[in-house]
Amino acid sequence: MAQITLKNVSKFFNGEAVVKNLQLTIKEGSFTVLVGPSGCGKSTTLRMIAGLEKQTTGDIWIGDRCVNDIPPGKRDIAMVFQNYALYPTMTVRENIEFGLINKKIPKDERRQRINDITEIVGLTPFLDKKPQVLSGGQRQRVALARAMVKKPQVFIFDEPLSNLDAKLRHQMRSELIELHKRLGTTFVYVTHDQVEAMSMGDQIVILNQGEIQQVAPPLDIYRDPENTFTAAFIGTPAMNIFKYDKVNMYLPHAKIAEVGYIGFRPEMVSLSTQAPHGQAFILPGEMMTRETLGSEVIYKVKTSAGHCLVKQYLSSVERAEKVYLSVDYRDLYFFNHHQQRIRPMMQEQASPVLLEVQ
Repeated sequence: MAQITLKNVSKFFNGEAVVKNLQLTIKEGSFTVLVGPSGCGKSTTLRMIAGLEKQTTGDIWIGDRCVNDIPPGKRDIAMVFQNYALYPTMTVRENIEFGLINKKIPKDERRQRINDITEIVGLTPFLDKKPQVLSGGQRQRVALARAMVKKPQVFIFDEPLSNLDAKLRHQMRSELIELHKRLGTTFVYVTHDQVEAMSMGDQIVILNQGEIQQVAPPLDIYRDPENTFTAAFIGTPAMNIFKYDKVNMYLPHAKIAEVGYIGFRPEMVSLSTQAPHGQAFILPGEMMTRETLGSEVIYKVKTSAGHCLVKQYLSSVERAEKVYLSVDYRDLYFFNHHQQRIRPMMQEQASPVLLEVQ
């Protein structure tokens, strides 16, 4: 396993920057997930680490080697792609063995490695079958085994589960987490799915428009987002974020001019049909929709500040025209006019005042 370091790495296509001056350290042995919307630069970053794309500026280090001029095959990296890239005319065994033959690994060692790896990923009964008779999950395991058998310093995954159905994706996520724990190797994983990122990674790198928005463990990003993009991208449903001038609330001891946006997570909202009493931010509104998802209920509420999503567990609120949203002051997030987080806000206030929107 090895640490990966990107120093001032940029990539331009036709004069346009798709990755901008990245400064990133991927810790040795970590499961690091690059996540962001389509076109944010995550796959390009991955391909530059692997050597499949050449960075325009900057340096890439794997371990103690600067790999700028080292070809992909000599970077000691194994890649698992979205489309598996298996050879259809070869058996499972031959697909896994192919790279070892190219590396001139002795036959006895090849056989031992293949037996060990296929036992780990549950492919032993399928060694003599062709890829076309396997399920999507089994083909994904073949791609994993082919990468694992090389014993690389770094594993790179480019949206490897996106072609699988929801149930199989969940199963494969669990298997990859267990595999990482067993191997202890550096994993770098790209996805656009924030659920995958939050459930799998121990370090999350959020990208947008070629720039890093935040790097932190999953729960830190959820609880302590750096900006409105990260706050809204992580979480299901997304954080409710309103312009401060739409909310028109009173903030004692705060510099009002600095506040541009206010946000709160849907799951931190209390919902009732009666005006609540107590120390909280209160927002009256009109219920628009109610979506039941087993133990969870998602409400869409129209308020004077804009539409708001509320996530409740075993909610007693059925259908109602007028409802009241209340949020504990400690669960409010504040951002400046550049959409960057303002912290701390009013930490010195022991007893929050009633904050109400008319």
